[in-house]
Parts: sequence; C-alpha cells; structure tokens
Amino acid sequence: MTFTQSIALGAIQGAAEFLPVSSSGHLAIAQYYLSGFSQPGILFDVLLHLGTMIAVIIYFRRDVNALLTSPWNRTDEGKKDRRLSWMLILGSIPTGIIGLAGKDLAESLFQNMTVVGLSLLVTGVLLFICERYRTKGSGRTDISVADALITGTLQGIAIIPGISRSGSTIAGLLLRGVDGETAARFSFLLALPAVFGATLLSLKDLQAVPIGELPIYAVGAACAMLVGLLSIHFLLAIIRRRRLFLFALYCWVVGAIVLTLSMT
Repeated sequence: MTFTQSIALGAIQGAAEFLPVSSSGHLAIAQYYLSGFSQPGILFDVLLHLGTMIAVIIYFRRDVNALLTSPWNRTDEGKKDRRLSWMLILGSIPTGIIGLAGKDLAESLFQNMTVVGLSLLVTGVLLFICERYRTKGSGRTDISVADALITGTLQGIAIIPGISRSGSTIAGLLLRGVDGETAARFSFLLALPAVFGATLLSLKDLQAVPIGELPIYAVGAACAMLVGLLSIHFLLAIIRRRRLFLFALYCWVVGAIVLTLSMT
C-alpha cells in the first residue's frame, strides 16, 4: 500500500463514516478495484474507523467530558448525562454480541461485491423510508431503553459492508420520533465503544505489518480524522434540512452499478 492509496482511503472513510452511505461499503469497493492493495485482516479499515472516532471525540468533546464526569455531577444535567451513559452501555450490548458473532463473516464479505451492492440498495431503501415516514416537526430529545437496544442492534447489523452504520442508526431513531440532532449525537457516541473494541481485537494483526508501512497506516487514520470532522458538521446541517432522500438516491445508483459490475 502506498501513501497515495492510504490518503485516498482515509478521505473515503472520513466522508462516508458520517454521511449515510456506508464507509465499509465504499472501502470494500475501493480496495477491491485498487491495484496492489493488501492488509492483514481488516486492520487498516479498523484504524481508519479509529481515526473517525477520534473526530467524534474532538467534535463532541463537551458531551464526552460530561459523560465521563457525570458520576460526580449532582446537578440535573449530571443526572441526564448519567442516564445517557447507561443508554450507551445498554446499546453497546447487542452491538458487541452481533459484532463478535459475525466478525469472521463480515470480513469474508468485504470481497463480495454482490453483497456490497445489495446492501447499498438496502441502505437506500432505509433512508427513503425514513425520509418519507419520519416524524414531522421537533422530535423527542430523550433516548429510551427501546431506542438504545434498537440502535445497538442496527449498529451491529451494519458490520455488513454496504449497510450504513450512521444511516441505519440515525434513521431508526428518527422513525421512532427522536429529534434529528439527538439521533445523530447518540449514533456517533454509541460508535465509540464499538470501534474501541474492534481496535483491540485487530491489534494482533499489527505484527504482520512491516515497520516501514506503519507511517502509511498512520497517515490514512489522520486523513480519516480530518475529513471526518468536516463530515460531521455537514451531516448535522443535512439532518436539519431533511435531505436524506439525496443519499438514498446515491446509494441506489452506486449499489446498482456495483451489482451490475459484479454480475458481468
């Protein structure tokens, strides 16, 4: 892998992780058609996800700090943050179960462009349904137990390349009547423990990376972080303006192209 490939893939990850178009699907497509690309397991992909999660920590640093200090905060805000922390823990349970059970299957699907194409079509349908049937006007700003469990399950299913993690989790919350910014915030924060766990599981693959290539991996992660910061801001603006249908259309077009190429 070259620096150019690393930067390009980092930019793809940074943009697609937060926009509802499936970063894993786009990485799978790019890597499949990228000449000479190889990685041990999915280590590079995980490091790119780690880069975008650092972007989440930076962008939502006040929220992260509030969650970490909530056990000692006895104000009403501290009580809300403690409840949110429990909802994040609860939502991480189905994600962890699905992720551990389906890790090997998900890795094997990264080279299956038929699955990636079909999954992108599914993501487009989900976004279309969300745009068509989401609650009009302001939604709830609280996350219930059911919200957390459903979102965690959707996040777990999104290990399938082509199923958008942000798209499915945010759409699920919007359909349940949650406010758009609240849905995006919970979706991004819920990804933190999942990516941290995936990173730990992939550390064993580091020994297979030549020392000389480590800077290439680091550059890709840094690029994903920088582009990710811009993408978060862009997505929040899109959610306010209710423009998810454009991403549904995009997923349908890309999914159809990939599916056609895989069958010819």
